[in-house]
Amino acid sequence: MAARAAETDVRLVDVRKSYGDVAAVDGVTLEVARGEFFTLLGPSGSGKTTTLRLIAGFERPDGGRIELSGADVTGLAPYARDVNTVFQDYALFPHMSVAENVEYGLRVKGVPRPKRRAQAQTALERVRLGGLGARKPIQLSGGQRQRVALARAIVNQPRVLLLDEPLGALDLKLRQEMQSFLKALQQELQITFVYVTHDQEEALTMSDRLAVFNDGRIEQVGTPQDVYEQPLTEFVAGFVGVSNIVEEHGRRFTVRPEKIRIVDSGGRPGTIADAVFVGMFTRYVVDLDDGTRLTVVRQNDASPEKKRARVQLQWSPDDSFQIPEPPKEEA
Repeated sequence: MAARAAETDVRLVDVRKSYGDVAAVDGVTLEVARGEFFTLLGPSGSGKTTTLRLIAGFERPDGGRIELSGADVTGLAPYARDVNTVFQDYALFPHMSVAENVEYGLRVKGVPRPKRRAQAQTALERVRLGGLGARKPIQLSGGQRQRVALARAIVNQPRVLLLDEPLGALDLKLRQEMQSFLKALQQELQITFVYVTHDQEEALTMSDRLAVFNDGRIEQVGTPQDVYEQPLTEFVAGFVGVSNIVEEHGRRFTVRPEKIRIVDSGGRPGTIADAVFVGMFTRYVVDLDDGTRLTVVRQNDASPEKKRARVQLQWSPDDSFQIPEPPKEEA
């Protein structure tokens, strides 16, 4: 999706932020389109959360420009920006009721009590908590508290909602349920979401587009399918899902484990070094005779291969993608 200037809600131009000698954000440039679910993905320390905090105004950049809806907000305080932030720890007031927590931002803005109560109730109904306004946060489950935090963020009807690993404290099943809920809520509200996570599956399943961060820089921006199927760097290939790196004729290619087939003949010979049952599929580690080690996954609809068994591997050239050579640094 190309983000034309008139449709861009968030724009960063050569944004930099350092802490001492550490460049947390090192020349980041990106655009987020209006109404887009855009994810900042990367490992711990890659710069994704600092980038989010720079957009929110919690941190000031050392250089570069930050724009929201076409306006330069680089020097503005957080309250002067048309954004709201949802944190992993919810940041709810324990002494207030659920409804009072959701109303809080409106109260600070001086919205009259009847109006803010009506708006808070509407927000709670949108996150399916319409009947729980009188409860205290401690009386709610983790997933419910996260939805209260969402209601408090959307009640102000911000142009952009920033979410900093909001599902990180939830267990796996609840996390998956909340992923579906968040995506549906974003589509219903048509608010631009900028979402931070280190979870590759979460980024792939929820995002319209994503930016992969590494060492303070963006390695690749694209749709989940583009980033997964056509990684531009070896880091992206290894971080976003599992990928095999294969060298052929002096060039390096990436091929995903699910694209490789175990065949009776006509493939590259090797030996199964390990086999791990993972429910619907089995993950094999295969040492090829040429010294290459590959990971292969196969659905459990056939007889499993045994450890140390001799096998042959095959994949289509269309299923491998050449990794571009990194640009040479100027002397």
